[in-house]
Formats: sequence, C-alpha cells, structure tokens
Amino acid sequence: MAGGAMAINVERLKTVCSSCSLRELCMPVGLSQTDLDKVDGLVQLRRSSKRGDHVFRAGESFHALYAVRAGFFKTTLLTEDGRDQVTGFQMAGELLGMDGIGTGKHACDAVALEDSELCVIPFPKLEEISLELPALQQHMHRVMSREIVRDHGVMMLLGSMRAEERLAAFLVNLSQRYSARGFSANEFILRMTREEIGSYLGLKLETVSRLFSKLQEEGVISVNQKRVTITAVERLRSLVNQRPC
Repeated sequence: MAGGAMAINVERLKTVCSSCSLRELCMPVGLSQTDLDKVDGLVQLRRSSKRGDHVFRAGESFHALYAVRAGFFKTTLLTEDGRDQVTGFQMAGELLGMDGIGTGKHACDAVALEDSELCVIPFPKLEEISLELPALQQHMHRVMSREIVRDHGVMMLLGSMRAEERLAAFLVNLSQRYSARGFSANEFILRMTREEIGSYLGLKLETVSRLFSKLQEEGVISVNQKRVTITAVERLRSLVNQRPC
C-alpha cells in the first residue's frame, strides 16, 4: 500500500480515541469506559502521509477505514478520457475508505493534500466490535448516511446550481466543517488548488479564478493566496439559494 506507515505502542493506543480532540466527531457519545477501551483497541496503527501520497488506489482490495486525525485529503476517479475527477475533500474527523465496503475493492484514489496523519481501523475488527456495541454500529450507519447525503449534495451542485452558487456552497460547507472542529468559520486556508476545486464543482479553472475575484470585488470574501476570509457571511449564504429568473 502506498505511503508510509508507523506502528504505535500499547500505551499510546490507550490514548488514540478516548483522549483524542476529535473524539466527538469520530465516535458515538455515551460509551462507558469499558466500551471506550474496546474502541481504542480498534486503532492498531497510526499512519503518516506526505503531501501527494496515496492512501489507497482504485481497484485495490479493501481492508480498513481511515480516520483523518490531521491534515487534508482528496478522493478522485479516473474518467474515460483519462482525467482525474475530484469526488470529495476530507479533513480531520472524517473517514476515508467507505467506497470499498460494498465490493471489497476501492472505487477511487485517496491522496494527501498536505502532510497528514491517519488512524487505521481494520474493517473486520470494526464489524466484530460493532456487534458488541450497538451505539458504535448506529454511529457508523450515521456516518455512512452522511456520506450518501454529501454525494447527493454534489449531484445537486453539478445539476441545478449556477457557477457562482456552486462556489458559494463549497465555501459555506467548508466554513461549517471548520467550525465543527473548533476553528474559525470565517477564516481558513484552502488546502486544495483552484484547479481541484474546479474539478470537484464541474467548473473550469478560469471560471473558478474569475468567481473568486468577483466575490472579492463585491466584498463577500477576501483572498490572500490560499487564505480565505468570509467578510459577508449572510451574503455568501444567500448566493447558495439564488436561482436564475
């Protein structure tokens, strides 16, 4: 499997999940200490990825889920004409690898956008412990449901929104996800390139650049290289709900 991997000792394993700052995003609430110990045992490997490393590639056998502990990733599909189509961006507290559950093989590539860290969760072990902990099983179902809803949201972006609405919806979504992790909702770094944003939103690079400039000229956002500051939150949100006459 591509990318580096680093085993961790038993004492560190005891702090992987139960003491992690992302615990509420990755784990169900209300577990007893005994149950937490079982969940801690799921994470048997901590994996570091350098920018550009593949976590897995399309067609590889599915063995594990990967919880993003730090960093940023993208998932891509190879189109018929040989282009990499970005299908999603994953950040701390989110999971990679669920595309392989149904068929036993990964359907896409997962690539680190910056130096990152993952917690490796062997899927057979997850299934085993989920049978003992209904709360964990229900939590995983919610996570999978969230991914399905996100996929439907992307389809709506590509099928019914104008270009400006697509970019506004993308920025609002990032804002909400950063806020859920305790970071600023109005100022953040874009870990992906504008070309990757365009691929995800179904827009040309030139269109993405023009829209960023337009939003900045209108005082909705301020852009300094990859740092984006949302200066008019409600105006940005209102763009998501606009429809052409």
